[in-house]
Amino acid sequence: MMHLNLKQPLVLPGHQGNVVGSRSSPSLPAAAAASRRVAAGSSSRRHTMPRISCSATEEAGGAVSTTTVDKMLTVRATVEAAPAIGRMYATRGLDDIGDLFGKTLLLELVSSEADPTATGLEKASVTAFAHKTLVEGHFEAEFKVPSSFGPVGAVLVENEHHKECFIKEIKLVIAGDESSAVTFDCNSWVHSKFDNPNKRIFFTVKSYLPSETPKGLEELRKKELETLRGDGRGERKTFERIYDYDVYNDLCEPKKNPRPVLGGSAKYPYPRRCRTGRPKTSSDPMTEERKKTGHNYVPRDEWFSDVKQLTFGATTLRSGLHALLPALQPMLIKKELRFPHFPAIDDLYSDGIPLPPQTGFDAIRTVVPRMVKLVEDTTDHVLRFEVPEMIGRDRFSWFKDEEFARQTLAGLNPICIQLLTEFPITSKLDPAVYGPAESALTKELIENQMKSNLTVEEAIAAKRLFILDYHDVFLPYVHKVRELPDRTLYGSRTVFFLTDKGTLMPLAIELTRPQSPTKPQWKQVFTHGPDATDAWLWKLAKAHVLTHDTGYHQLVSHWLRTHCCVEPYIIAANRQLSRLHPIYRLLHPHFRYTMEINALARESLINADGIIENSFWPGKYAVELSSVAYGATWQFDTEALPNDLIKRGLAVRKDDGELELTIKDYPYAHDGLMIWDSIKQWAADYVNVYYKSDEAVAGDAELQAFWDEVRNVGHADKKDEPWWPVLDTKDGLVETLTTIMWVTSGHHSAVNFGQYHFAGYFPNRPTVIRRNMPVEEGRDDEMKKFLTQPETTLLDMLPTQMQAITVMTTLDILSSHSPDEEYMGEHAEPAWLAEPMVKAAFEKFGGRMKEIEGYVDECNNNPELRNRCGAGIVPYELLKPFSKPGVTGRGIPNSISI
Repeated sequence: MMHLNLKQPLVLPGHQGNVVGSRSSPSLPAAAAASRRVAAGSSSRRHTMPRISCSATEEAGGAVSTTTVDKMLTVRATVEAAPAIGRMYATRGLDDIGDLFGKTLLLELVSSEADPTATGLEKASVTAFAHKTLVEGHFEAEFKVPSSFGPVGAVLVENEHHKECFIKEIKLVIAGDESSAVTFDCNSWVHSKFDNPNKRIFFTVKSYLPSETPKGLEELRKKELETLRGDGRGERKTFERIYDYDVYNDLCEPKKNPRPVLGGSAKYPYPRRCRTGRPKTSSDPMTEERKKTGHNYVPRDEWFSDVKQLTFGATTLRSGLHALLPALQPMLIKKELRFPHFPAIDDLYSDGIPLPPQTGFDAIRTVVPRMVKLVEDTTDHVLRFEVPEMIGRDRFSWFKDEEFARQTLAGLNPICIQLLTEFPITSKLDPAVYGPAESALTKELIENQMKSNLTVEEAIAAKRLFILDYHDVFLPYVHKVRELPDRTLYGSRTVFFLTDKGTLMPLAIELTRPQSPTKPQWKQVFTHGPDATDAWLWKLAKAHVLTHDTGYHQLVSHWLRTHCCVEPYIIAANRQLSRLHPIYRLLHPHFRYTMEINALARESLINADGIIENSFWPGKYAVELSSVAYGATWQFDTEALPNDLIKRGLAVRKDDGELELTIKDYPYAHDGLMIWDSIKQWAADYVNVYYKSDEAVAGDAELQAFWDEVRNVGHADKKDEPWWPVLDTKDGLVETLTTIMWVTSGHHSAVNFGQYHFAGYFPNRPTVIRRNMPVEEGRDDEMKKFLTQPETTLLDMLPTQMQAITVMTTLDILSSHSPDEEYMGEHAEPAWLAEPMVKAAFEKFGGRMKEIEGYVDECNNNPELRNRCGAGIVPYELLKPFSKPGVTGRGIPNSISI
């Protein structure tokens, strides 16, 4: 990588100011061929430019005096900038005057080298104002720089406007030599000096470990991190870039809808979120005031891009649904209204729902453009949903046992099924509180349902029995949920048998209601049965299991294990890893937009009385339940895909170190392991460029501080667990990085982008069940109604029209790819391109991802793989790496960006 290298011994007085760190990965300018120094790889591999100087020799008493005069070089800078889309402000006139006099942006060039005449001090910087040109967003500056300046390691920017501006890039070139031009790739917001007098800094794209930092940048590196950490005081302002931690104490208004604080206690452990610094409520000193207007603070560079703002965005979940749902006046009159029959559900995708004339069509169309349709030959509008792919392929698939089982391996939540290893099955909960621990799933019942010559013991030994177990995790909440209006809950266990064809066959479902002070424990096993009554009870039991799986998926597999648990990694990385650090630059693309979407979730999705609470069965216990799951099940080491599969008994590690899948045709695991291996190879190649030994990893102060903070602050409630990895070897670092990169990419994609495909037809994955099984209480009226019209009983159980439409609309939004999505292996960061070995490693990574893309297609067209290929089956594409924008059911973005 070329440095703009200006090399002769001279100290030039220059404008010096305070600096603030940058989250970007800027490019480093290059000098002319005859007057530049190359610094590709390490600082020792440099070609020093010729000295350009004028000398005069004087004789005085036999002494010779030589005076060296620096040659001043002209360096031109061009800046590409843009204001925020749609932002107008009262001080625009003052800014226009400033532009007229050429005082728009003050640029400051910083040398990587220390001053040789003042040991340990930086060289004086060189400054110039960038003036606005006739081209919109284009600014130019001209510097007079001594040729002794050395490599330019950073550019500082002071924004003279009264409002922030977005700096896309800064390009430096030596006058008269266009071949010297290179770019600082900034892509970052720069605050107004009137908001904050400290300058922004954009570092060179060349990455440095802390011990290898050029002398001229050492103090800058430290100051930048100090600025990003802040002092932990005061309410954060929108233009700031401060990263700090807090507990989840801003989800409710305590007087109106109290909720427990999550994080910081043994009862409710939780990862930490970004600190906003808002004051506490007057009614509860532990709860933070909710934002009345605007949105929750996140550091400015974590905000959605303008493209994403316009196509997704912030407006969609913040205000869009609030504009859409009130427009459906007929349903708001009676929120509990259920669908009268299944054809009425089908009408959502054909006729649609008429929107009242007073509806703001343009606003709604912006929110859900796929759904608002203009009726042909009229001016009437309807809300009409797209047909989900699984219903488009087979409208009756949701009713079938084989699809019910298949989706545990190739559906929206393929990460909860486990190998059954012990029998009889028993609960680990206190029988004195919840009732007898023994399961009602008996040996005789399982063997009868297997329809084979195997005993239960033989089937377990042969790894043919599997279980979806939501018994112990949900049983403590059964009575709490049942106190909520129109909701019910059981603890459930579902047992599956692996057939000779590699598919799963559901054998039995056990539903349990724990004992209470007034009633004994109730449990019953349901099977498909030989008659109509048993067959319909089986269908109702499946609906209960599906809602359990849907709730666990959304709150644990999706929200907790990706969005929530990743946020501490982002905060710690920005606080402890300099923008110059190679590991920061590796991880940075995997953190894009996550803090913003999480802040949105706290506003509208997981908050008290938000979309999740109103539409999913846990109600006000929703996020609390994810806290319980975090405390009971979350481990960093088993977030690694291979370790997760081994833990669940879905894979074993052979003597040669390779994984062998227990179910050969397990689409999520099969495709996921290809993605995992590809990421791991990329991480290993990258780490090997910068770390030459295990000692270098262990001795990296910034890296160790980052990981210490992840464990002891970001995940403080788990800090004493023995499974935390120690980053003291290259292999350990690679495994840890791969885990983080997998969770933010493959794991999240597998549980997110199929939401509309699989749950857009809500009977396939109901978010709430409102009625108990008709056989639970033995009431004659319930049984008579069920026996007369079992379909009506099922419809009574399913979500209301408002619940269904709210969830379907939300899932359509959350399943969509933005036009500016960045997919794994597709886009190289400038810092990666600056290092030839890293660039080559990334190109190989991108090539592997393209190969995986083709291999996934081959698998989906292989009739031997019955869990992903067959009549009416949705091919498994959730781990297919690339996608176009929109709701596609495929594509692996780098980050959790929605």
